[in-house]
Amino acid sequence: RCWVQVDGFDPVYAIADEDSERENAEKTSAVHFLRFELTSAMTTAAKLSATINMGVDHPSYRHRLAPLPQAMRDALVKDFC
Repeated sequence: RCWVQVDGFDPVYAIADEDSERENAEKTSAVHFLRFELTSAMTTAAKLSATINMGVDHPSYRHRLAPLPQAMRDALVKDFC
């Protein structure tokens, strides 16, 4: 499971590919989309410089960016506007 966590809040887990069908009998999509339902309190905290962490929790693959590099953090916060 992929997650994002704003400092002071619980992690939010990704919601994947729910907007349209991406495969059929002949093909499967090479592009997949994830979205995270952050609360307004989370986005406000992030805009005010709260640390943002992201990661993947899977039995075969675990990875964590804590904190996100500044350039990634800045790009993500711009999406909150």
